[in-house]
Amino acid sequence: VQPWCQTPSHPHFLAGPQIVLSVYGPDFFGHDVVRGYGAVHVPFVPGRHKRTIAMFVPESTSRLQQFTSWFTGRRPEFTDPKVVAQGEGREVTRVRSQGFVTISFNVM
Repeated sequence: VQPWCQTPSHPHFLAGPQIVLSVYGPDFFGHDVVRGYGAVHVPFVPGRHKRTIAMFVPESTSRLQQFTSWFTGRRPEFTDPKVVAQGEGREVTRVRSQGFVTISFNVM
């Protein structure tokens, strides 16, 4: 395995450290629920960098599960942040886009 391949489509591409975001907030009933997940790679080049992160939330697969989770305040969540960072196994997970977060890096 080559540690730094040149193309992101290469299966062994390593892009370095990431920041994984888990944003929480109150729902209509005051329960603390997930508002979105997202991840971004930390830039290596010195200077000021601005990145916009697309946020998403997992969704229930059926109407009954959606109603039950809304009623009880227990919405689907990821238990492992690696799911957000790597994306492995996420292709079978139903998610919904939930806005954007802009983050600024000052790299020395």
